[in-house]
Amino acid sequence: MEEKLTELARWKTLDSRILHKNPFWTYKMDRFEIPGKMRGEYYFVTTNGSSMVIPVTEDGKVGLVKQYRYLCDRDCIEFPCGSVKPNSNHLETAHAELAEEAGVQAGNMQLIGEYNPYNGVTTEMCNVYLATNLIQTESKPDATEEFERLWLLPAELDALIRAGEIWDGMTLAAWALAQPHLR
Repeated sequence: MEEKLTELARWKTLDSRILHKNPFWTYKMDRFEIPGKMRGEYYFVTTNGSSMVIPVTEDGKVGLVKQYRYLCDRDCIEFPCGSVKPNSNHLETAHAELAEEAGVQAGNMQLIGEYNPYNGVTTEMCNVYLATNLIQTESKPDATEEFERLWLLPAELDALIRAGEIWDGMTLAAWALAQPHLR
């Protein structure tokens, strides 16, 4: 039996303030009202979005990068990803991050989905791309970035997820979106 979903009540924004802004994100506070119930304050982060890329070689290997993540103080295995810069877009960001982090260019870049990485904290939307027809290129990481490149078979990637060695939520979400495209 199919259950019909109802639309839930929308909150009304009374006003919005920027509390902090930097080149990567903006921290805001909205005063809101839930009609007929309550008023409150909501603190959140806005960004220009991000792009994550799943590079796939002709022999079916998937490219990831291992890098140090300061906030978690540990190494992280993840797909190439980056923030959309001002005056750029998701597709341009995907191509740039793929070259910068994985050291390859894509002859084909297919948008396979999008998601919000932390919907209680940010308005950010991450576009996920599947990159194929890969060509080796020169890589120029940012000053804060150091990468170890990994090219794994899907079964090897799945084993690392099950072992808890791939724990990045954005990578896990992107991998779920990629499954129908890798069969």
